[in-house]
Amino acid sequence: MRIALHNFTGGEVSPILAARYDLSRYGSSVQCMENMLPGLHGDVRRRPGTLFLGSLEDEAVLLPFSFNALAEQNFVLVLSGNGLSIADIHGFDPQEGSIPRLSTPYEARHLLEICAAQVGDTVYLAHTAYPLHKLVRSTDSEPESPLPENAIRSHGYRWTLEAVALNSSLPAPQAPGCTFVRGNNDDDAGLGYTLRYKIVAVDANGKQSLASEAGSCDGKHPSDWVVGNRTDLSWTAVEGATEYNIYREEAGYYGFIGVSSGTTFSDNNYQADTADTPREDWDPFADGNNPSVVAFHQQRMVLAGTRDSPQAFYLSRSGDFENFRKSRPLQDDDPVEYLIASGSIDAIAWAASFGDLLLGTSGSEYKASGNGSAITPGNITITAQSYWGSAGLAPIIIGNAILHVQRHGAHVRDLFYSLEKDGYAGNDLSILAPHLFEGHRLRQWAYQQTPGSVLWIVRDDGLLLALTYLKEHDIWGWSRHPTAGEVLSVCSISGPDSDELLLVVRRRDADGGTRYCLERLAPQWQDSDPVEEAFFVDCGLSLHREEAVNDVDGLDHLEGQSLAVLADGSPVEGCVVRQGRIRLPFAARIVQAGLPYASVLSPLPVEGNGESGSTLGRQRALGRCCLRLYRSVGGRYGAGRDELYDIPFLPRRWDEACQPFSGDVDFLPAGGHGPSATIWLVQERPLPFHLLALSLDVEFAEI
Repeated sequence: MRIALHNFTGGEVSPILAARYDLSRYGSSVQCMENMLPGLHGDVRRRPGTLFLGSLEDEAVLLPFSFNALAEQNFVLVLSGNGLSIADIHGFDPQEGSIPRLSTPYEARHLLEICAAQVGDTVYLAHTAYPLHKLVRSTDSEPESPLPENAIRSHGYRWTLEAVALNSSLPAPQAPGCTFVRGNNDDDAGLGYTLRYKIVAVDANGKQSLASEAGSCDGKHPSDWVVGNRTDLSWTAVEGATEYNIYREEAGYYGFIGVSSGTTFSDNNYQADTADTPREDWDPFADGNNPSVVAFHQQRMVLAGTRDSPQAFYLSRSGDFENFRKSRPLQDDDPVEYLIASGSIDAIAWAASFGDLLLGTSGSEYKASGNGSAITPGNITITAQSYWGSAGLAPIIIGNAILHVQRHGAHVRDLFYSLEKDGYAGNDLSILAPHLFEGHRLRQWAYQQTPGSVLWIVRDDGLLLALTYLKEHDIWGWSRHPTAGEVLSVCSISGPDSDELLLVVRRRDADGGTRYCLERLAPQWQDSDPVEEAFFVDCGLSLHREEAVNDVDGLDHLEGQSLAVLADGSPVEGCVVRQGRIRLPFAARIVQAGLPYASVLSPLPVEGNGESGSTLGRQRALGRCCLRLYRSVGGRYGAGRDELYDIPFLPRRWDEACQPFSGDVDFLPAGGHGPSATIWLVQERPLPFHLLALSLDVEFAEI
């Protein structure tokens, strides 16, 4: 029987599915996909290596800073214990021999629990153990001037970290002086009514202060005023105010009656609008009741999961993110408070703006909407969408779906709008690969839209997982990406030609010590790139010299390590770093040097139903096999991972570049009959490997 395997989008699945050949995904799935990535067209290729960007003093967590899609406006926040540094896709910005570091209140044990949300140049950071903070990037107009303690300079900008002072504004004006003026000689009515007024200062950004104390005077009720009657008001100017709002008491409320650009105003019996009243202070986060979740929705900041009310969420005033002041009576742009009543006290774990406001709690997933319009204090509806429960990992939006981690921190689920349900539905994307998740938790994740639409996930033991996900084509497949160390954090930002993935990796020195490295996943090797530019080493450097050299330096971070090296397109073995350098057996101009890693692919056993029944349990052997490769060099094959043979194309001489090969390669794997014979493909050298299809001749025993 000749079997053709030409679709690997199912990725790696659990060994317990080896007998489930009735599944539609069985033919596109494999039993091992290690350091390989399934392509969106069914192919599978070796993942790129990682470029070393710099050393870190300790463990760190990466958070993205993305002002817009331009590469030069994208940075990475490197958070370590009580410190923060700024990096980009090229690394840090050393100044006077050191990396600028900003002091923060965050302890190392809390870094992964920080929730971040960005708007413009400002990133808000939320954690229940700390007051809400914000990191603000600004143009450094005075680069020679000293900086305050809460600011650093990096990559040409000033970065300032400060606690968020909610409801901050101009100070309230002093109580106005007021005088009732008859202005009519025929008016002799008694002045037995007390008129009261309040003033609110407004700055250039439209932010309003609290109202002044009431200023009062004896006069007449406005309904009794006659021609000529008025009230003259005056007050002391407030520094920074561009105008003032004036309010008059009416039926127990202070209603808006006018605006003044100066410090005087005459009330000529204007109608007091009691639907527009001065704002009153309200801070639900006082006394250490800090939020753990921050997001943005419909021009409002969303804060949720506080210490005292973990199942409550709050929306700021519309268009004024740090303002939670209320009007009386409530107006549409006033802040919103909502307590989710779900029986048990299910803390809100995340919030995401996805058309509606989606909220994940430890017990359910909810949709908050405004019944066809914007959410307001008087127009909000909460409906449950599912009851899986969510972990605290911030959700990832991919196209028209949102991915979140199920309660207990392991399985990955998606949520998307279902027309049939008229709500949100979803799937367990981990159902076919439970061996990758059981007994583990997911620390952090990042989405790399291009190339490949890949979600990179850090497991609690440092293993890096990847989910290739494209919902509209029903593509989702898992792969594992071990390296010589443990991945601690990942972050994705926009680069010049694609999204760039940055990682924090804990690696071991040759003497057994520990080193923390900031690394970046190398760009995918393109069809137009020569083999000299192929980068398939980890924690490595890509070195270009104008003239060919034998000695390659700059490798101090790999001291004592045995490296994989590609020198002018030819693999070199046996290079060990001594005093930060290696010596090549021949001079080379372009050198890729770093730690080796193995890429492994093995299909599931071939099973099916034939004329004589199911093939399950029947002895079988592999005959001639054929690989259809694309721009690949070398690799090994075998009937088992421990006994491999070289695919026979390498350079004729070690100082000549390998020539990438596209086409079919036939071979006969060793190994006898067995109940689950299959093929193993391994690439261990620093060279590309790209498989389009695989055909196997399988001979089944009669019984």
